[in-house]
Amino acid sequence: MKKMAIVAALLTAASLHPCAAAASRAVSVDSDIVIYGSTPAALSAAVQAKRMGRSAVIVCPETRIGGLTTGGLGATDIGNKAAFGGIALDFYKDVAKYYGNPDHLVVQFPNEKMRKATSAGILKSESKWTFEPSVALSILEGWEKRDGLDIRRNEWLDRKNGVEKKDGRIVSIKTLSGSVYSGKVFIDATYEGDLMAAAGVSYHVGREANSVYGETLNGNEPGQAKFHQLHKGIDPYVKPGDPTSGLLPCVEPYDPNFKPGDGDARVQAYCFRMCLTDNPANRIPFKKPEGYDEKDYELMFRHLALGPLDRNGMPWINSKMPNCKTDTNNRTGFSTDFIGQNWNWPEASYAEREKILAAHLKYQQGLMWTLANHPRVPEKIRNEVSRWGTCKDEFTDGLGDGWQKQLYVREARRMVGEYVMTEANCRGNVVAPRPIAMGAYTMDSHHVRRYVTAEGYVLNEGDVEVGTDSKGRRFPPYPIDYGAIVPKRAECANLFVPVCLSASHIAFGSIRMEPVFFALGQAAGTAASLAVEKGVSVQDVPYGALSGRLRADGQVLKFVQPQK
Repeated sequence: MKKMAIVAALLTAASLHPCAAAASRAVSVDSDIVIYGSTPAALSAAVQAKRMGRSAVIVCPETRIGGLTTGGLGATDIGNKAAFGGIALDFYKDVAKYYGNPDHLVVQFPNEKMRKATSAGILKSESKWTFEPSVALSILEGWEKRDGLDIRRNEWLDRKNGVEKKDGRIVSIKTLSGSVYSGKVFIDATYEGDLMAAAGVSYHVGREANSVYGETLNGNEPGQAKFHQLHKGIDPYVKPGDPTSGLLPCVEPYDPNFKPGDGDARVQAYCFRMCLTDNPANRIPFKKPEGYDEKDYELMFRHLALGPLDRNGMPWINSKMPNCKTDTNNRTGFSTDFIGQNWNWPEASYAEREKILAAHLKYQQGLMWTLANHPRVPEKIRNEVSRWGTCKDEFTDGLGDGWQKQLYVREARRMVGEYVMTEANCRGNVVAPRPIAMGAYTMDSHHVRRYVTAEGYVLNEGDVEVGTDSKGRRFPPYPIDYGAIVPKRAECANLFVPVCLSASHIAFGSIRMEPVFFALGQAAGTAASLAVEKGVSVQDVPYGALSGRLRADGQVLKFVQPQK
């Protein structure tokens, strides 16, 4: 796809750049609960509010609802599935129901049998946790119709002047179309925390120093650089051995003052979760993007020259999905993660985010073409990668050629709220006193930077993959506290933040999974409905009433290992 075609797709589909909406499109809406964003948390919050008899409106920039769940993350990243009930499990049950129809399994990988994953959570019902993006979208759009959800798409928050507050409460939000959405309670369910920030709520971007919360895995962690790593000894300079030639693209110089455990404003890397196929009838071959420059992949060439990317030789996790498709994610030292090129995303303007997304798209398209075609890539890898391509029947509303609009925003802003989830919560050393949902994944961060070591070679840094407690035992699912989705009392009395919640960088790395966002959205929707009903601030919602309703609706608040 030509560069101008990509830009046109971004604009016409309103992927990132807000449209120049006519004043006639402006509306005025009053609702009990106003939800900004279209992630799973937004949808489950709206569903729950409707079930509790409250009016709710979802206001979102996107035209495609569902966030990463419909944006390519079909091989659900989560640990113990028994930690989920309620609306989260409803979604994965609906996936199982869909694929239970043999008409929905058109073509499969050779000898592939559909594995049925069973959740032993509260509802003890069959569920399936791998799915095509288009199927996830059809299910969530089905919820929209089933529950009569009011979703206002292509509505971009005016982040400079669009939040009206009075006496510590949000009164209304205004979008760039001129529309005004008034409510009693607001929910920021975006991956970026744009409403939270515009409302003047405290937040953090980047990695706190270990000293801030008494952690061991949060700041600069070169000692954890064990996975997805480059071979040692790779020269960082454009002309090997010549520092005057400059550093290779996306490589930072050595900084002798940056010590282990120090904090910074760096953010873990983003990528696109590609949906690929090797079915010739549905495959779109990888294409060289306009502006392609092989220097962007010189580091990979030098890495490959020292041996395979890993024991399998492939630079990806290519997880099998139904209908001969895959969910493809980053793996190895040089892969789909565009390391270090997303740090500005959390605070960037809409136009700046559009440029960052376009750069990620060009990088990843160029990477896949290079792996499939470039003579400096070993033949074995070229032969394998070239068998694959994007899907003709996925992301037809995206950027063209099977590429989606949704970037994998793994982390952006994180609120500093009434309660901060930390490494101690994940390891079980501290237990949240007011649980509303469960976290169920290892403490996980992708790399945040690529830098020159004191020895003069290139390494990646920031990856952490730790799932054990202080005694080396794998930690079980752990509770997430109500205070983690609530701002400090003095900052806002009627806002919930279930996605960019209050957590340290490394704790968020464990929490940041789509099933958890479904569950946290349900908790936010429940608490918001109770706040409206009782006429209280979000900080004063009675926890007994909240936890009782959550349990009644199937939410898991305390993990008990199911019997086999």
